[in-house]
Amino acid sequence: MSGRIDLSTVSGLSESEARKRLLEDGLNELPSSKARSGWRIAFEVVKEPMFLLLAACGLLYLTLGDKEEALMLLGFVLVIVGITFYQERKTERALEALRDLSSPRAMVIRDGQQKRIPGREVARGDILVLGEGDRVPADVILFDGANLSVDESLLTGEPVPVRKVSFSGTKPTAMGKPGGDDLPFLFSGTLVVSGQGIAEVLASGMHTELGKIGKALQNLEPAETRLKVEIGRIVKIAALIGACCCTLVVVVYGLTRGNWTEGFLAGITLAMATLPEEFPVVLTIFLALGAWRISGKNVLTRQVPAVEELGATTVLCSDKTGTLTQNRMTVVRLAAGDDFCDLPLARSSGLPEAFHQLMEYSVLASQLDPFDPMDKAIKKVGVDYLAGTEHIHTNWSLVKEYSLSPALLAISHVWTSPDGNDFVIASKGSPEAIMDLCHLSREKRDLVGAQVINFADQGLRVLGVARASFHPRPLPSNQHDFHFEFSGLLGFVDPVRETVPGAVAECRTAGIKVVMITGDYPGTARNIAHQIGIDGTGGVITGPELDSMDDPTLAARVKNANVFARIVPEQKMRIVQAFKAGGEIVAMTGDGVNDAPALRAAHIGIAMGARGTDVAREASSLVLLDDDFTSIVAAVRLGRRIYDNIQKALGFIVAIHVPIAGLSLLPVILEWRQLLLLPVHVVFLELLIDPACSIVFEAESEESDIMNRPPRLSEQPIFGARHLILSLMQGFSILVTVLAVYFISSTMFSEKSIEESRTLMFTTLIVANLCLILVNRSWTRSAIECLKMPNAAQWWVTGGGVVFLLLTIFVPFLRSMFKFEVLHLNDFAVCLLAGVFSLLWFEGFKYVHGHRAPSRDALNGGS
Repeated sequence: MSGRIDLSTVSGLSESEARKRLLEDGLNELPSSKARSGWRIAFEVVKEPMFLLLAACGLLYLTLGDKEEALMLLGFVLVIVGITFYQERKTERALEALRDLSSPRAMVIRDGQQKRIPGREVARGDILVLGEGDRVPADVILFDGANLSVDESLLTGEPVPVRKVSFSGTKPTAMGKPGGDDLPFLFSGTLVVSGQGIAEVLASGMHTELGKIGKALQNLEPAETRLKVEIGRIVKIAALIGACCCTLVVVVYGLTRGNWTEGFLAGITLAMATLPEEFPVVLTIFLALGAWRISGKNVLTRQVPAVEELGATTVLCSDKTGTLTQNRMTVVRLAAGDDFCDLPLARSSGLPEAFHQLMEYSVLASQLDPFDPMDKAIKKVGVDYLAGTEHIHTNWSLVKEYSLSPALLAISHVWTSPDGNDFVIASKGSPEAIMDLCHLSREKRDLVGAQVINFADQGLRVLGVARASFHPRPLPSNQHDFHFEFSGLLGFVDPVRETVPGAVAECRTAGIKVVMITGDYPGTARNIAHQIGIDGTGGVITGPELDSMDDPTLAARVKNANVFARIVPEQKMRIVQAFKAGGEIVAMTGDGVNDAPALRAAHIGIAMGARGTDVAREASSLVLLDDDFTSIVAAVRLGRRIYDNIQKALGFIVAIHVPIAGLSLLPVILEWRQLLLLPVHVVFLELLIDPACSIVFEAESEESDIMNRPPRLSEQPIFGARHLILSLMQGFSILVTVLAVYFISSTMFSEKSIEESRTLMFTTLIVANLCLILVNRSWTRSAIECLKMPNAAQWWVTGGGVVFLLLTIFVPFLRSMFKFEVLHLNDFAVCLLAGVFSLLWFEGFKYVHGHRAPSRDALNGGS
């Protein structure tokens, strides 16, 4: 800051006052596309083809005078609408939760404490702390700032940032207009491109300049993806085939039997049997609920389609500080001249005199109320070792700050003594920048350079410190205009997160290459890479080396390199593009304004939530809420699980529709005397299929080998040839078994009626359906192992299916509707054995393949 305000003296609003103002003014948000209401969801459900087919069936039954059948279908309609409504509401609630999490964040001071809150909770009168990369959450007036520039192009269309100054005199009660330099007003939605400041909120929500012109926040909405397009194509093909078969059935039935009404019923039954309406439902529900599950691992999904890409990630590029390490800096080593000092020291011995000046100017070059971990570490050393000495200047005044810039990685503070007679300048930054400021001789540079390498080889981050003095006259605009003297070096340790080595090892077994990108020295980077298990045999590529390479050379080098050091944010995009040129699927972490291009260039951009800027968040697909590398690995694991479960659900849908379609089509084509399946039977089956594919499989736990297999190829279809063949084989085996039960009961046991044979056939089909759910829960574990794995949804679906089947058989009214007969105990035994037998071959298939993980060979579409 400029020094006018000490944050420790600012109390801001109280939480109770903030809540009161939010009630008065409304939340700090603009009109946007609202979540779907219950009525809208219900309306969308009744427009679905399955609902319309059921309604058509009901009308036909009424036309035929079968009121009971019509009422039964109407009851089923209500049940299916209820199930679909529940699924849609669950998905909508998940998306609502994600929208709340993904709203911009704001740093406010409340009850004297700095805290980061959702931008929508900012209230009139709140005190905001703004920094580079922040999106201004409301219309505010600046009362303290340092080198603050804001991009107001959203409101003015002018691309050049404008300077902001603190207000002087009486505080205005109303906002001015955007545009123009040296004004104290900052507007909602604009971007802080440099500097920092403290501001008070004058207007929020609809009362802001942005609200007046009706701008809306972006919402989290599913986008068109390769997977969505692929499933859409499958649905269109299946629907076309179903429509052709439906037409064929109506025509054949009408011509051969002369009953066009029953022909239409048969056609509608077949249409219901072949309609793949579950496909898009599965995709929407699995991705939305998957994003919600991933948020439980401290990873916010800003773009839901990123969930499907997680499983294909082959390269994971990560920042070091705060992601691989704890971002909890501690000063452990000092260098002044030829002397070294290791901290902490015994309190009785105190800090050697040779290092007093180094720490004095380190403290002066840091923030008064530090937020940065390195500044906090410096202040702690100052308090521990310099308190009560002449080297702590509590009565000096900060008069100017020279900020960090890409051209000079150093920050300088200009202080004046109480009498105002002299200025003292303290500077700290990268050792190269500090040596440049001090214009050191070659001999001195070599000495300091050797010390820096010594520090770096111990895994320490290094800062240089310098000092200067200046007599009262206009201060220069450039730090180089001071005559600095080199004070020494500070060495910081940032401990590796304890869980990171295990997460890196997990990535290695999963075929994911972990790449560390840092601004630290090569020695520091190598040390940390060794600690966390990153292979450094490919050498370290430094920023200057990267600049000297052309794109083909860099693309060749990154195949073996896992560590990048002395990298500036602008170089990250070249690293991403180099990996992409080699066919890799790249995930990239970042937190700063300059990281945004790399985050956008990566297949999956991952912004830091705790220390990341709003610009980085907006450029990313995912936001790491706790800035922890292990959360990324957990998200990759969940992404693979979600993709696997989508494949299982789709395979189940294809398999179960084969016998339903076959039993609907064959009696018509072969001119059997009775239809085997009626619309009411198909609807019953749909009551099992819908919860199974959207609840049972969504809740299924991960495969045991999920992180022991290489990433799936991004170009592989979700429903490859081998996957499709296996699913069709499952369906045909059920169809053959069910038909065998029907024919044996109707031909070998002539005393059995057509209704009794249909009951045996349908019961066998239900048993086979429930077994199909069980065997498809895993393509690597046996059915017995799956039974031992918890999945409450399966037991609800199984229990509900069995109970309702028994009701249709033993309740006279329902038995008449379904055209069933009562079965005996031995009949149920036959159906149970036949249903289980229909899928025994698939259990044998899994046993033969052992732990070769068909999820790689079959599930991923190998041909």
